[in-house]
Amino acid sequence: MDTAVLTLRVTSSVKEKLDQLSESTHRSKSFLAAEAINRYLETEAWQIGEINLALQEADRGEFASDAEVAEVVKKYAG
Repeated sequence: MDTAVLTLRVTSSVKEKLDQLSESTHRSKSFLAAEAINRYLETEAWQIGEINLALQEADRGEFASDAEVAEVVKKYAG
């Protein structure tokens, strides 16, 4: 796997939490930070993909009717 160095600043409390987690899990801080960044990027990419799909649906005029929305509200609101 190709790797690169990344330097960043975090608050003291974030660093302390990272230090504690590293010690508890016997994982390096570098591993944990990379894992956290990867998870964040995957989540953001998924969310942006879903937003783009919804925008495409909206551009095609694919909206729920007032009756469909009311039915869902009724189902979950009681």
